[in-house]
Amino acid sequence: MTTFVLVPGAGGSASYWQRLVPELERRGHRALAVDLPAADPSAGLAAYADTVVGTVTTALGEDPEPLVLVAQSMGGLTAPLVSDRLPVRLLVLLNAMVPCPGETGGAWWAATGHADPGDPTEAFFHDVPADVAAAVQAEPFEQTGRPFEDPWPLDRWPDVPTRVLAGRDDRFFPVEFQRRVAADRLGLPVDEVPGGHLVALSRPVELAERLIAYLPG
Repeated sequence: MTTFVLVPGAGGSASYWQRLVPELERRGHRALAVDLPAADPSAGLAAYADTVVGTVTTALGEDPEPLVLVAQSMGGLTAPLVSDRLPVRLLVLLNAMVPCPGETGGAWWAATGHADPGDPTEAFFHDVPADVAAAVQAEPFEQTGRPFEDPWPLDRWPDVPTRVLAGRDDRFFPVEFQRRVAADRLGLPVDEVPGGHLVALSRPVELAERLIAYLPG
């Protein structure tokens, strides 16, 4: 059994992973979905990292078995920061931001050449089942700009095996954009899975199978 620690993107809600968690559990694994302090205007990247560590140690104790850390979208700013505080066996960047040392999240968009995708509802929810999308959109959403103000504090990418996984139908971070960023910043290729930016909501079965396929046989 492997423990997957699931770090959400903007809005910070663990409920983003609501369809993936049971798929991982049905396959004999544990999944810990993290709630980040996205509504707290004082919470920067350090507080987000502390929250991930606190979620894991509360659930598993101070000395957990090696973990798989999965970071969605904005979660890519946070997940690498805990790699020296938790025993991470694999870091999976899922449609994720890939920061550079000293770069703020606010500067990331121009630095990577990210293009405005247009209607955000369409960009995020175009392939999410209508009932799931309606339920998610009915939940409160808040994301302060505070974590985007912090320079990314590491001086290099952590020495942890890393996979970059993209939804091939992502309209917010298109696959070719993700390929370019991953190559430029990490020297890594991009794997694909069916689905858009919110692939954990739209294609949880395929995502679970891909994540498990990353585990050593």
